[in-house]
This record gives sequence, C-alpha cells and structure tokens, in this order.
Amino acid sequence: MTARLPSLLFASLLSVFSLNAQAEEGMWTFDNLPVDGLKANYQFTPDKVWVDHAMRASVNLGGCSASFISPQGLIMTNHHCVAGCLQQISSAKKNYLLDGFLARKNEDEMRCPVTEASRLEQITDVTNVVNAATKGLTGEAYKNAQNAIDAKLTADCVGDKAATVRCSVVTLYQGGQYHLYRYHRFSDVRLVWAPEEAASDFGGDPDNFNYPRFGLDASMLRAYENGKPAMVKDFFPFSADGAKAGDLVFTSGNPGRTNRLLTVSQLETLRDVGLISRIRNGYELRGNLTQYRKLGAEQARLGSNDLFFLENGLKVATGELAALQSPELMTAKRRDEVSLQKFVAASVAAKPAMKDTVGAWDAITKAQAVYRDMAREYNAIEGGQSFSTRYFALARTIVRGADERVKANGDRLPEFSSARLPLVERQISSPAPIYPEFEKLKLEFSLTKMRELLGTDDPFVVKVLGKESPEQVAKRLIDATKLGDAAFRKSLWAGDAAAIAQSDDPFIKLVREIDAQARAIRKRYENEVTAVVQKNAELIARARFAQLGSKVYPDATGTLRLSYGRADGWLERGKPVAPFTDFAGAFNRNTGAEPYALPPAWLAAKDKINLMQNYNFVSTNDIIGGNSGSPMINRNAEIVGLAFDGNVHSHGGSFWFDPKLNRTISVTSNGMREALKNIYGATELLAEINGK
Repeated sequence: MTARLPSLLFASLLSVFSLNAQAEEGMWTFDNLPVDGLKANYQFTPDKVWVDHAMRASVNLGGCSASFISPQGLIMTNHHCVAGCLQQISSAKKNYLLDGFLARKNEDEMRCPVTEASRLEQITDVTNVVNAATKGLTGEAYKNAQNAIDAKLTADCVGDKAATVRCSVVTLYQGGQYHLYRYHRFSDVRLVWAPEEAASDFGGDPDNFNYPRFGLDASMLRAYENGKPAMVKDFFPFSADGAKAGDLVFTSGNPGRTNRLLTVSQLETLRDVGLISRIRNGYELRGNLTQYRKLGAEQARLGSNDLFFLENGLKVATGELAALQSPELMTAKRRDEVSLQKFVAASVAAKPAMKDTVGAWDAITKAQAVYRDMAREYNAIEGGQSFSTRYFALARTIVRGADERVKANGDRLPEFSSARLPLVERQISSPAPIYPEFEKLKLEFSLTKMRELLGTDDPFVVKVLGKESPEQVAKRLIDATKLGDAAFRKSLWAGDAAAIAQSDDPFIKLVREIDAQARAIRKRYENEVTAVVQKNAELIARARFAQLGSKVYPDATGTLRLSYGRADGWLERGKPVAPFTDFAGAFNRNTGAEPYALPPAWLAAKDKINLMQNYNFVSTNDIIGGNSGSPMINRNAEIVGLAFDGNVHSHGGSFWFDPKLNRTISVTSNGMREALKNIYGATELLAEINGK
C-alpha cells in the first residue's frame, strides 16, 4: 500500500524542518535527553539514576531492540526479532517458527546460533580526537585517516576483553559529533519462549502497518555467561497496572536510520535511484518467494522469514517514496536548507572559518552526481546485489579476511578491524544450517537481475555467467561448494591468503576472480562519494550547531535512543481510532484462514481468557525500523508494553514526524501476561516476570 501524505502534513513540516522539535518528536541519545520538554509537558524530569538504569536495562540484538526484564538475564523482544533463531533451530521434522517454543527449565532453553546481545555501558565524546585526525584532509586521505582513528579508538576501548566487550565510534548529526560507545557483549543467547507464528503475525501483510492490531509479537530470550544465566543489576520489571490512555510512555531502543538531516540533493538521489530500484526488484522477488512457499511444507518454512522481512521492507520503501514525492515535504526541506545557507553566508565575516561551509552543499550535490553515474555497477559488483546467497557472503568474508588481517589494524577495511573480528568469526563458525535449494532460488534471481541491470555484453556479466544461464551458474556453484560446512569454513578462515588461493571451492574462486574489480569500485565510491559527503556534512553540522545549538536530536544510527510520548489514538479521516484493542477483537477477526487464523491453542483456551483484557495499543512515540522489540516503559521505568510496529502514517518517518498521525504499535504488558497464563500455561516464566 502506498501511503498518501495527509493534507495537514505541510503545517507540521514547518516545525519539523526548522529543527525545533515538537513535544513528542525525536530519537534522543541518552547523554542529551530533552529534559525541558519532559518537564514542561509531563512534569517529569529523569535524573541520572533513572537514565543510567534505563540505558543498562536496554539491549541491542543487532538490527532489533530488546530489554532485560529479570535479574536472571531474561530478555524481552519481538517474535519477528527471533524468527531467524527459530528457523535455524528448526528442521523438516520440527518447525518452531510455526509451532512456537516454551522452555520450562533453564536446561531446556535452546541456544540461538548467531544471536548476540549487547548492553551499552559508556558513552565518550571523541569529536575532537576524530576531527584532529582528519583535519585538512579530503578524499582518500580523509577516508583513510577516519578509518585509522576509528580502528584505534575501538581497539583501545576493547583492549584484551574482546570476549565480553564491543566498541564502536558513532557518527551523530551527520558528522557534527563523534561518540565512542562501549558495550558489554553476551555471546551466548538462548531461546526461552516464542508463540506460534499465527499468533505473533496475526493479520499478516494486510494488517502490517495498520491498526487496529491483534498481534502477540513477543518472545523471550536469556543471556548466559560462563554457561549460566547472566546476573544483571539493571532490568525493567513489569508494571502492575499497565498503560492507560494519556499516560507518559518511553521507548528505549535502537532505531536503524533516519534521514531527517540529509541535504536536498541526497534526498533526491534516494528518491530517484535507491528507492525505485529497491521497490522494483523487491516486488519481483516477492513473487518468486511466494511461489516457492507453495511447493510444500518445507519450502514454506524456509521462505517464511525472508518473505516476512521483504514484505515489511517493501511497505516501508513505498511509504518513503511517497513522502519524497510529496511537493510539500521537498518544498519545506528546500526552505530549511536555504535558511541555513543564508545563515552561513551572513556569518563568514565574523567567523572566517565558516567560509569552507559555503560550498559544502555544492560539493555534496556533485558527489551525488558521481554516485548516480556509478550506482548500477557499485550495487551489482561491490554491493552484493548480484550474489544474493549466504555462500557468496561467507566466501567474500573469508577471502578478504585473509588479505586484511595481515595489515596494520588502521589500514584494514573497517569491517575487519580488530574490534569487529569477534562478530565476523561468529558468523564464520555459526552452526546455523544453510539450505542449498533455497539458496539456488535466491542466487538465480539475483544473477538474472544482474544481467538485466548491466546488460548481457557487460564484461562483468560475461565474466560471471560465461556461456551459462543464471540457473545453470547457481546450480553449478551451489552443488559443488563446501561452504555450508562450518568446519570447512573455519579451516579456510584459519589459513592465510596463499592457502585460500589454492582452494578449489567455486565460491572462493568466484570471489578471487572478481574481488579486484569490486575493491576498485568500492575505493572510487568511498573516495569520491562517501568521503566528500562525510567531510562536507561535518561542515554543515557545525553550522547547524552554530545556528540552533545542540537542543535538537541527531538522525538515528542504529544505536540506543530514548523517545517519549503518550498512549493515544488519532483521527483517521475524521473518525477516532481508539488507542487500545482487546482479546475479544482478535477472536472477532478470526476467520480460520490465513492470515486471520488463530492457533488451536488459542481456540481451546478461549473460555479461560479475559476477552476484555487490553491487548495492543498505540502511542505518540517517535520510532523507526530497528526499534522493533523496544520496551515501552512508564515514568517508573516499568514495562507497560512492547513496541513492534508503526501505523501507515509512520512510513515517512525517515524524513519527518507528525505527532497528530504517527503512532507506535505495541503489545500491552498485561496482554502478554494474559497469554502466558491462560493460553500457554507458562507458570514458571510468569513467576520470573512477576519477580517471584
């Protein structure tokens, strides 16, 4: 569904793009919370104890959010955030994604092969250090210096504690600030409870990004250390009463990425190049996956997770495109940009250092022109779009890892820095199964799109396909590879470049054949696009600080943020949308046919359930993708809900926020309790949640 921008959007944009954040707008870093707004609008001022506690009770799952909810390391997140784990521990004989899972004892909890949890523990401002390292540099020299200082800062931060510490340099305000985030790693994460997919994803794609909703998109994990449940001091207890209409509520999570501070030329490139290609290819792949899932029960199991995230992403991308095609949004964005440019021009006389900023917008615009010219080749060759299979990703990691690990830490590609190697090695050694026939489907599709995109006679296409069809190449490569064997991958990873050069694995050979070309186009992209954009975005960010100060929030970066709002519905075409749904609504919507078929356990337990119990609710919190699994807490730092979606009006949330229409959708805390007690009989889990 394409979201049409509401007629009242223009008025809200005036305030959004002047960067004077409205009461409930913003994804705020924990060291710069909007305390004045909270005090003025909700008579609440979080002190340092509250902030530190909320920060350390929050969890990053890498692409999803979560939180500790008991001192025994119990973690709450969304069902769709553990779908990959459920698929990896399932088999043709037992489908935990379809049937659900419940461990009544610690020894029954099943380890997720690749899931890792991390807890943010320290934020350090390293802006001056990074700026000093890159001062006066441009292009390749700038990028190399930035990579080197990033590698040094993160390596020093991790030290000799790589098993339990993760560090990253976070770019805020498009380069206006750089912060060093230090995390505690929990590399042993085990599944405790997950409902059936039919309950978590009730309503399926038709209900996705719509409301009212009736989904139990919730699951529980547990962090372990030294083979035992991790003992944590900071966790969010469940509220006794839950949320009521009008209550102040917070989301503490890891929103992926917003683009509210991009220049007009960057937004135009995203609109004209990135989104259209993503949507076109996505809908074609959706058709392939849908047909594949109809081939049998095992195909349905294997394709389920990929199809879910593809359909979710397509709705987001379509909504983002609609937002960027809105004349109102782009007009407001241009006006905001002109205002800042006039401020810069007027400031040069008093602040000569501002002179370099005058040309920053033009420099970024020229970099966008370079990217538009090379986008097809970059995405196809280095971006990996031509090789959509785990086998290729693993092969590239192994081949490049051998080349990069012998270099000085500061000279490596960033993904192979010493601080990031533990995550890379976890992927290499993962026992998660890889299914060849499913991989063939995806690889054949991506090779077909490569030929379509670049042309049959393109030298790169000829190098990859030769005289074969995409189907033949996919079959040949996958039938002969040994990369599905974790022991084989680990043996290759343990070798050096010379050993890997002797490997006859077809994917290793493919990567060796194309890697020089891929690295060359990556180097051009980083030097002529990324470095130019980052350097000039820094200048613009400093000008914005000079104009407005730091009482504005930065774009989301996949790192921990706090947003606040209230439990509240909205007016949809003049009709009120109530903030809460209940269990009765789920049964009323049940048709017995997908995607509106409640699981058998629900139908059997209907007489036990309090049908009037609040189930899902909406709030005015400002979130985006990556916030999935964020705890919804009250002013006492107690769980009142679990965020799992946004409404249709949130599709353009990457670029703007409208408090009148944008809503976060959550499962209520008491809805989760009701299901655990009266549907799943999870008495042990409930006792732990309730602190008994």
